[in-house]
Amino acid sequence: MFRESAQLLPQSCAPGAKALPLHRMLLKTAHRATWVFSALSLFTVVATVGCKKEHGADVVASVNGHAIMRSELDRTYDDQERGKQDQQPITEEQAKSDKLTILRTLIDAEITEQRAAKMNLTATNEEVDAKLTEMKSHYTEEQFNQMLKESGRSLDEVRRDLRKQLTLEKLFNKEINSKINVTDGEVSSFYNSHKADYNLIENKIHLAQVMVSSQPLPQGSASPNLQGSKANNDVDARKKIATLKAQLDSGADFSAVAANYSEDAQTASNGGDMGFVPESQLRQDPQIWNAVSQLKAGENTPILPITRPGSKEPVGYWIIHLVSREAAGQRDLNNPAVQQSIRDQIRNTRSQLLRSAYIEMLRDQAKVENYYAEDIFKAGSGA
Repeated sequence: MFRESAQLLPQSCAPGAKALPLHRMLLKTAHRATWVFSALSLFTVVATVGCKKEHGADVVASVNGHAIMRSELDRTYDDQERGKQDQQPITEEQAKSDKLTILRTLIDAEITEQRAAKMNLTATNEEVDAKLTEMKSHYTEEQFNQMLKESGRSLDEVRRDLRKQLTLEKLFNKEINSKINVTDGEVSSFYNSHKADYNLIENKIHLAQVMVSSQPLPQGSASPNLQGSKANNDVDARKKIATLKAQLDSGADFSAVAANYSEDAQTASNGGDMGFVPESQLRQDPQIWNAVSQLKAGENTPILPITRPGSKEPVGYWIIHLVSREAAGQRDLNNPAVQQSIRDQIRNTRSQLLRSAYIEMLRDQAKVENYYAEDIFKAGSGA
């Protein structure tokens, strides 16, 4: 054990350092296990600190030697803060805490990007261009440039974010999604365990939504949509929802618009899918019920205001899409829609679990140095 530990210790950190004699002294007193462990641990800490590589003030972390710059951390933090309004000034400590959370996300992103590069899965320029063209197809050039201006991002920054998004999708599809197989037996077992969930005691309506909020995001939260799009106030929210309505009226795919621009954290990632809503629940809001009850499958409501109980002032706006109507009664397993929803639910649950485990594995294998965290700790503890 001590021979193995000796190989891990640096022979010297500076001229005159004498690590080996100290180690031999510890070996002679090995029977005093507690003292040896404490001394060896202290020596390791001192040796590590003494040998620590210097880094520039503009570098906040490194992953396998690749620097994460302070400018990127500050830009991401500023983007997050820009989406908030009417917020009380935050303390310096809270700002640092928020940046620590953001930096952890940036570190994980760098880890996965390096893994993708190693597997030749980095998104190509052609793939980025195709995605950008798809993104711009819903706007005039003037509208697109105005959205860039309002978001505070340049076209190069949009391209960079698209490359990261596409790269991550390729990596997860290769390493995770392609390996998930949901068998007929699993579908049948899930149905039998949740059979009551498929017995509709009343008519239900399958809905999807695009929602835009004029309210700030929760503290520490990032925009839930793929484009990082967030309205800053009521004026922005009305302009944004009107633009999205125009896209939908022009034939844009509802789920794509929702995934890219909707601001509802619960549904945006699923293309705005709200699932099956009981008819009695919809009837509690006459405005929504009147709008939805007139729709045929595949149609959208007009823009509807979102208000808090007891207030007439809108806090956001939404467009609701009617997917289908389901009559009351037991939905059988031989119903293709039931089978597909079960497969999707099993696959999504399994994918989320495997993604979390996969990122943890990659993090364990990476050499990560969080200089920003070290600086905060030293300043606060007097170390």
